[in-house]
Amino acid sequence: MGQLLKTFIYSTLTIFLTFCLIRFPDQALEAGIRGLNMWWEVVFPSLLPFFITAELLLAFGVVNFFGILFEPIMRPLFNVPGSGSFGWMMGMASGYPTGAKITARLREEKQLSKIEAERLVSFTNNSSPLFIFGAISAGFFHDLKLGALLAVCHYTSNAMVGICMRFYGRKQEITKRREKKSKQIFPLVKAFREMHESRMKANKPLGEILGDAVLNSIKTLVMVGGFIILFSVLIKLLFLVGISSAIAAVWEQFFILIDFPADLALPIFSGLFEITIGANMISQTMTDSFLQQAIVISFILGFNGLSIHAQVASILSKTDIRYLPYFFARILHGCFAVILTIILYKPLYLDRQTIDLNEIPVSHLDITENMWGMILYYLKDIGPIVTIACLAFSVLILYKRSFK
Repeated sequence: MGQLLKTFIYSTLTIFLTFCLIRFPDQALEAGIRGLNMWWEVVFPSLLPFFITAELLLAFGVVNFFGILFEPIMRPLFNVPGSGSFGWMMGMASGYPTGAKITARLREEKQLSKIEAERLVSFTNNSSPLFIFGAISAGFFHDLKLGALLAVCHYTSNAMVGICMRFYGRKQEITKRREKKSKQIFPLVKAFREMHESRMKANKPLGEILGDAVLNSIKTLVMVGGFIILFSVLIKLLFLVGISSAIAAVWEQFFILIDFPADLALPIFSGLFEITIGANMISQTMTDSFLQQAIVISFILGFNGLSIHAQVASILSKTDIRYLPYFFARILHGCFAVILTIILYKPLYLDRQTIDLNEIPVSHLDITENMWGMILYYLKDIGPIVTIACLAFSVLILYKRSFK
């Protein structure tokens, strides 16, 4: 009975989406192009180097090197192996969905158990500093002070989630890990030996390693691009058929009870689907207090948005890592971020010296006063070139392999 119900629901939703696409072809095309441009100009060229680097570091055993060195930190704090530090650092540097991608790869390499992988993915899928400072703070709100507040709350609350999730699944772990006390004086020697042995086990030539790194990274990013376009179109269609407005009307009553502006209902609903669209709408909404906007932004950054959730679920589906712990951790992250935003709003935002950034548009050439905005601006210029070059390179590799 349960499977019949799922079949009915899935088929109904698919038919409804198809009908909406036929009913609003022009609007759907416009939304699809907007999502494609976001992936083409920014997401692909910004994430590809991180993905390729992660694949190479895994292939050359560098992750094992970090694992030995960071074991005394990661195990007591988050109850994961030291190799998890690699996913945590890369996730903070490059943003979604790098943390999920690296966690899945570590699980495939048997460097994490199933429970450890579920713990790790719960706190390694962060928003990148480029997105927080460049897109949200400078691009939407023209205020870098907000970026500092959001970044501190986002990364601190994420670490708090990791500490909370260290207790997850302790009773489900079948085998107990016995820590061996090492008397070795120089841990660097042991770390280097692990790195060398890991590289020798791979036993692949350099050309094959580079080719696999590029192909695996591009394959993941093409999937990410598909989800970005899909959710861009879906958000537009939900708005056109009136579903977004209907749900927002229900939320408005709840916001009135907690003394929040009712105008934030629709932006929050959009942000829960796609962070960028929601953040832009929130920045254009007038509120009595700027704290209310900061709270909402912090929550949707912590929650990630259903578009990111779909990307993570797709990446994890190739492994035995369950998605539900990640979903629970995202809600917890959003709640922690809201609490920290309320606590730190005065010391990190109101009490700081006023910095006039209202004259810093990220879409014009006078962007040199804002480092993150400048990076975002030039990335949009060279992004399509990088995307075309990498896609052509991957096609060339596949072509050559087909004739081996």
